Amino acid sequence: MLFPKGRARWSYGAVQEEEEEEHEADRRTEHEEGDDRDDASTLLLHQSSVQKTKKWTEDNVARIKTGLKSGLENRHIVMMAIGGVIGTGLFLGSAVSLQTGGPLGILLAYTILGTVLYCQMISMGEMISHLPVVGGQISLAARFGDPAFSFALGWAYCFTYLFLLPAELSAAAVLVGYWNKTISNAVWVTIFLTVVSIINGFGARSYGELEFWFSSIKVITIIGLIIVGIIISAGGGPTGETIGFKYWRDPGPFVQVLGIPGALGRFLGFWSVLIQATFAFIGAEIIGIAAAEAKNPRKSIPAAIKSVFYRVLIFYIVGVFIIGILVSSKDPRLNNARASLQKTAEVSPFVIAIEKAGIKSLPGVINAAILTSALSCASSNMFVSSRVLFGMSITGTAPKFFLSTTSYGLPWKTWIVSILFGLLAYTSAGSQSAAETFGYFTTLSSIGWLISWGGICVTYLRWYYGCKAQGIDRRRFPFYAPFQPYAAWWAIMWVVLILIFSGWRVFLKGHFKTSTFITSYAPIILFTLLYVGYKVRFKTRWVRAEDMDFNTGAAEVIVKEKKPIGSKEPWYMMLAPLRRVLF
Repeated sequence: MLFPKGRARWSYGAVQEEEEEEHEADRRTEHEEGDDRDDASTLLLHQSSVQKTKKWTEDNVARIKTGLKSGLENRHIVMMAIGGVIGTGLFLGSAVSLQTGGPLGILLAYTILGTVLYCQMISMGEMISHLPVVGGQISLAARFGDPAFSFALGWAYCFTYLFLLPAELSAAAVLVGYWNKTISNAVWVTIFLTVVSIINGFGARSYGELEFWFSSIKVITIIGLIIVGIIISAGGGPTGETIGFKYWRDPGPFVQVLGIPGALGRFLGFWSVLIQATFAFIGAEIIGIAAAEAKNPRKSIPAAIKSVFYRVLIFYIVGVFIIGILVSSKDPRLNNARASLQKTAEVSPFVIAIEKAGIKSLPGVINAAILTSALSCASSNMFVSSRVLFGMSITGTAPKFFLSTTSYGLPWKTWIVSILFGLLAYTSAGSQSAAETFGYFTTLSSIGWLISWGGICVTYLRWYYGCKAQGIDRRRFPFYAPFQPYAAWWAIMWVVLILIFSGWRVFLKGHFKTSTFITSYAPIILFTLLYVGYKVRFKTRWVRAEDMDFNTGAAEVIVKEKKPIGSKEPWYMMLAPLRRVLF
């Protein structure tokens, strides 16, 4: 059964003498050196469960064997979680969403997707914080689900980030055109690809540090825009115009999509925004991949998960609420966001409102912040794609050829693969038709993102029912996911609905477009073919609940947490309240 409900079979917390003897010498050495093990490392299960998953013990647990290094601090992980959520989708993509759904339509869509993101993150957090294995959620899909499921999920997830890397590089090159349109985008693509490659080339520590500061800029930007928006709405701008809820009354809270009258037209407007806004939310799940290189994942992962809900509430939901107040859904300048692929800060609803209020100096600053956001996303795409491919090589779902790391923990072969895919950014630096074709390609990748969200929640349900079958108290894990299993089912429900109806326009009379149909449903068909093909070829089966191994990998995680640099300096202590709010 996919989600079995067996009886308790193993006693949770039983300490095995053989396992203790094997690790006793190591524990004494680590104690002398001052290292601490997390309490969860003592959560050992029945010996037969460990023996049935011996391959995991040999191939996927010890990070020392894989060559990866623990270079990510707690603050890196926390900012990666929130920084992965804030991107060009909020700054630029919200323009199309507002025009399509209206102020209430965009608010409802972002609120629903905020709950889906939260449910997905808490599901992943409970698993990853206890078992921060190489390959993250992709590896756990094989361990608690089916290797065929992990194979299809892993390749869909890997290709998603491989193809989104050139997309973000192209977006960054276009953003530079806000200041200078005389230099070819190909030049900027070359510069940005080189910068992102160097950042990732120095390993996880280098990536984490730069991502921390990139994400900090994004957080400060969105907070500043929200504050400025409130001031403008209250009449504090140079023009002195008080906006209030004027645009909620006229043209109204919803938009009638395609001229369809009545409640159906308004609902389809909201649903269109739900599909569009999905792509603006994805990215926070990358901490599941990064956990294998975190210094203290059993503290940093729970901290990151707990902070996501409140930050999404503040940055996204409050952000789109402010957008709906400041800009009319009928504003003609929103058409630029839909008609042009060359998007800069000029199409951002925030910039439209700021310029309308008579503020002249801020748009350039906002464009610079959005540029750092695009570079941040490009760097994350390279990091995640290289680690996913490396993790799949360990589990046997990708060629073993990629199992090579440098002395400082960089999987250099998969890093080179990511760079090669980044070269695809040059295809969008030419004609408009090339850019449109590349846009369709990135849409395919975005659907793969949704599939990965659903895969995480399916894996969690397997985890949940496995705990129930073996009598495991989930409250003893480093992070306990509340509202389960209902939260995971809630996320799966919305993911399935969005995937099924993502191309609803093609089913309306006179609106069928082959390109739209393919970009909406080809990833689903490909995922199914990968899953069925692997399952038929290797005759895999879903792991039984009573055979799931919740122990291997928990005891091997050695915590080597260090105090942050400058923690005793006066300036660092003075900024402590601000760090708690932002980071």
